Amino acid sequence: MNILVTGSSGWLGQTLVPRLARDGHKVIGLDPEAGATTSVVGSVVDRALVRRIIRDEGIEAIVHAAARHKPHIETHDNSEFVAVNVQGTLNLLEEAVAPGSKVDRFVFTSTTSLMISQQIRDGKAGGAREAVWIDETMTPLKPRNIYGVTKLAAEELCRLFNHLHKLPILVLRTSRFFPEEDDMAHAIAQSGENTKANEFLFRRLSVEDAAEAHVVALAKAKDVGFDTFIISAATPFNREDGRELIADAPSVVARYFPEYRSLYEARGWTMFDTIDRVYDSSKATRVLGFACRTNFREILEGLRR
Repeated sequence: MNILVTGSSGWLGQTLVPRLARDGHKVIGLDPEAGATTSVVGSVVDRALVRRIIRDEGIEAIVHAAARHKPHIETHDNSEFVAVNVQGTLNLLEEAVAPGSKVDRFVFTSTTSLMISQQIRDGKAGGAREAVWIDETMTPLKPRNIYGVTKLAAEELCRLFNHLHKLPILVLRTSRFFPEEDDMAHAIAQSGENTKANEFLFRRLSVEDAAEAHVVALAKAKDVGFDTFIISAATPFNREDGRELIADAPSVVARYFPEYRSLYEARGWTMFDTIDRVYDSSKATRVLGFACRTNFREILEGLRR
């Protein structure tokens, strides 16, 4: 296939573009930043550029991973989020269904962040009695910042275009896979790799697994038609663990992984005292046949080695 990947110079794009190319696809990378995985330097906000790429390159599939992200809240105003995340998505969708277009599938990279309200974000400090179990049935969605609001609006555009034009579209709500420090780094004495390892229990995946999820979504889009999936490492927890995860997360983890304490102690690592949410990615396994290869057990195996 001829595939357009937006956000091709980003963390996901750098992994996804070569992954698709290895399967024999012709991949056109579009990004405002030049890079080894970017063919065209430009923005999804430029409707004429989007039209030209889709037409001239005979694009058959689109992976829309470009976005203004949460860290940009500190450096970009709200209108920039609307321009890129909403108008940019609309530009791609309208050109995908325009007369003469060969596009027959669309994968949208969304985020689990839009599922986190301020109440969930406040967690135990806000009086939560148990960890929130998060799957695709959660309603209503109350994003707590402009990033979440615009990504949710973009999801709704995807739903609308599938309804109006029958364009197969899969929405992937990915959990954390970026390499930067995150907003739970304060929760334990150590951060970095320790924090990321902990998060594989409930809200993280590797960038390689994120890329693979998009490969699978492209293959399954026409069969599924339209749907939304949480993409995250499979959690070992279940709903009944909710109260104890808030009160004493290390004890819950030790029940599932008795060896984790000694492996952590050898490195001077610690577990979060409390876990306030759990992402359930089982729908992606049931419907798409996709499951992340890297999970907390794999992390522990790596520490043992």
